[in-house]
Amino acid sequence: MRVLLVEDEPRAAEILARGLREQTYAVDVASDGEAAIFQAAATDYDALILDVMLPIKDGMAVCRTIRESGNAVPILMLTARDAVDARIEGLDCGADDYLVKPFDFGELLARLRAIVRRGRQPIAAERVTIGALTLDTRARRARVGARELALTAKEYALLEYLVRRAGDVVTRAEIAEHVWDEHSDPLSNVVDVYIQRLRRKIEEAGGEPPIRTRRGEGYQVIG
Repeated sequence: MRVLLVEDEPRAAEILARGLREQTYAVDVASDGEAAIFQAAATDYDALILDVMLPIKDGMAVCRTIRESGNAVPILMLTARDAVDARIEGLDCGADDYLVKPFDFGELLARLRAIVRRGRQPIAAERVTIGALTLDTRARRARVGARELALTAKEYALLEYLVRRAGDVVTRAEIAEHVWDEHSDPLSNVVDVYIQRLRRKIEEAGGEPPIRTRRGEGYQVIG
């Protein structure tokens, strides 16, 4: 999943982005409200993590602008203000959830999973099975039968995205947009390389890879 992290404090942004990437998320970072609005309009994010205290436009204004544009992307709002009226304001302006600083990173991950489940592309369950392949979307692990797959963070992110879209024909551009961040090269063959890695690892674990190539269109996971 691809997330936009909106945080103006460089150190906090660096720590959060690193932690999210270690959990297989692709992360773009915006450091002010105007940049956040522009990036949210330009990219189909799976979720936004939005700090309230931002330069140029604060998080409340950013959230209202995004919602007024018709964008239903799930938004988790972060703030140091824990007063009830502040939380009410954040939810009323269109946020899906609200987390008060300082917070535990594990709680942020749980809330992020929750708003994505309720959002535009929900995962029906924490455990998803296709044939012999099973994904634990909470632990971010995959196995074939009883054998766990040794996947990198990016390999797991790609597999989870494809499984979430099971049955759909997914283009390379869609995969790149949701699994890689803004620094990836759209003209490279990185998607094809990672697909081949996934197929090989599933086969080596004794499974039949459910990922099919649709020539000229993209890829499709068959249940």
